Amino acid sequence: MSLPPLVEPAAELTVEEVRRYSRHLIIPDVGMDGQKRLKNAKVLCVGAGGLGSPALMYMAAAGVGTLGIIEFDTVDESNLQRQIIHGQSDIGRSKAQSARDSVKEINPLVEVILHEERLDNDNVMEIFSGYDLIVDGTDNFATRYLVNDAAVLLGKPYVWGSIYRFDGQASVFWAEHGPCYRCLYPEAPPPGMVPSCAEGGVLGVLCASIGSIQVNEAIKLLAGIGEPLVGRLMIYDALEMQYRSVKVRKDPNCALCGENPTVTGLIDYESFCGVVSEEASAAAVGSTITSKQLKEWIDSGEPIDIIDVREVNEYEIVSIPGARLIPKNEFLMGNALQDLPQDKRIVLHCKTGVRSAEVLAVLKSAGFADAVHLGGGVIGWVNQIEPEKPVY
Repeated sequence: MSLPPLVEPAAELTVEEVRRYSRHLIIPDVGMDGQKRLKNAKVLCVGAGGLGSPALMYMAAAGVGTLGIIEFDTVDESNLQRQIIHGQSDIGRSKAQSARDSVKEINPLVEVILHEERLDNDNVMEIFSGYDLIVDGTDNFATRYLVNDAAVLLGKPYVWGSIYRFDGQASVFWAEHGPCYRCLYPEAPPPGMVPSCAEGGVLGVLCASIGSIQVNEAIKLLAGIGEPLVGRLMIYDALEMQYRSVKVRKDPNCALCGENPTVTGLIDYESFCGVVSEEASAAAVGSTITSKQLKEWIDSGEPIDIIDVREVNEYEIVSIPGARLIPKNEFLMGNALQDLPQDKRIVLHCKTGVRSAEVLAVLKSAGFADAVHLGGGVIGWVNQIEPEKPVY
């Protein structure tokens, strides 16, 4: 479905701009008119991480006149495997400032606006209102639904992307011309059902594959060329090297953009997405211990069975002394329950405490009333007890 250009063209291109963008200008579908539209465009990138890195770099190179960056995090060494907009010297710096510096190095003609804050209900409408197009590089469901709902309520299109291990997805959501994200995913998956990249990993180069597709779609929307991914979901399998496209139709019963919407404003997205399930939250009350408490139990020889519910690859990176590995899914399937001791207190842990809380709920319901889990997980343990060990 061809769509009209999203922005009007700028008045002119300077001599310097003509030289810089000459390879665009000789493409008939882009030309002077398309490049002027890119110059006049204001695009906000939500996140300067895995997807935001290539998206920002290629939008800067393409000549998008104004780039907004909303990012509250700082650069960590583990980011450098995929977040190519940052470098070794940026570790510890604001990601927003690091990304700005890289953008200006690529193209000093681009205006960069920083929003060094967490995107939330209080600021999203004001921030989004200043841009023509949103590029979504978020990595959690709560923010994805927030981005979608704000874009629909403001009548703005946005380019969405998602990555995990070797798989990526991308689409364009624009309620005026097609479906929104809620049409594709009416409900968030149950807590813990879909691991994050921090839990399951992501092939670094996959970010470039999906991020560049997002920029490609952004250019098409801004310049009014080609067939944007409105109403289509692009799915990429890096291992099989296959792309496929799935049609996504607008849902007349969509809670947000349907014929009789029930969501007419921003909602509590943390609650909607259930970052931790109610069962896990209830199970953790009074059954959460600290790293120092666990260390005291180990040193005093308390009869405990420390169980790591992460995956094998995570366990191989770093583990708590004496812990044995039983991945979370083994508990969810019921396979692990028969191997649990009755004469020891079970201590569960994962990376940060989310997965172990979910498993704790399973054990409580199975009759292991004195089971506990480690708040903060192995990250908290390393930070407090064994700082010489690696974290991931």
